[in-house]
Amino acid sequence: MIVIKYGGNALPDQNTSDPVLEAIADAFLDGEQIVLVHGGGPQIDAALAEKGIGKNKVAGYRVTDEEVFNVVQSVLSGQVLRSIVNYLIGSEVNAVGLSASDGGLIRARKFEPIVDGKSVDIGYVGEVDEINPMILETLMTEGFLPVISPVATDNDGVGFNINADLVAAAVGGALRADSVLFLTDVDGIYRAWPDKSSLISEISIDELKQIAPSFADGMIPKVRAAISAIDSGAFSVRIANGTDLVSVLDALDNQGGTLVSA
Repeated sequence: MIVIKYGGNALPDQNTSDPVLEAIADAFLDGEQIVLVHGGGPQIDAALAEKGIGKNKVAGYRVTDEEVFNVVQSVLSGQVLRSIVNYLIGSEVNAVGLSASDGGLIRARKFEPIVDGKSVDIGYVGEVDEINPMILETLMTEGFLPVISPVATDNDGVGFNINADLVAAAVGGALRADSVLFLTDVDGIYRAWPDKSSLISEISIDELKQIAPSFADGMIPKVRAAISAIDSGAFSVRIANGTDLVSVLDALDNQGGTLVSA
């Protein structure tokens, strides 16, 4: 089975065709078990800009107060989640939309990044504390394709936005997925981004951990998520370009991008 993380920058506009979701639908209809985790960064940015909020950042992290979180939750668990589920249903896929906390799937804890040696409160931003994939196993057994938005609650019912890559990694690990496929806006992991000739086609998890400190900028969260997925139980990770249909089709056929193996 495959856990797919579909980046927000690759999501379709309303009422437009989406060849990537069509490819995912085709793989599902051909018999592949799939869980889809989505992001929504561009959609969140647009919604916050429209309201003129969410401009405060600390060390690159958006400060997510209650007003900002309410917008984030509305976009992720409303607009984006429903658009994907509706599209898949229109492609004859029996899709079910969930927030990450539904059915006890994920319990969050507050994330406080370390900045200049001190933990910093950035509001309603969380990380995965506990995961129980039983609801996903039940849905897949019954022939559904679960679609998950990366919004979860803690044990007190307080909501948090969690990085979608890390949600996909946790889900893939808990399900012991054959592959966790991260569809992003680059062709894979580069040893020296943005040098296109430094693309890594295949690497073991041990070697990736050894060279992880050398990565910078946008490669860091992708590498972190790949390591997390395999460390928590997934058998492999593939990072591929979700904005290019050929790359997506190759990835669904276990080819292309960067393969990280256990």
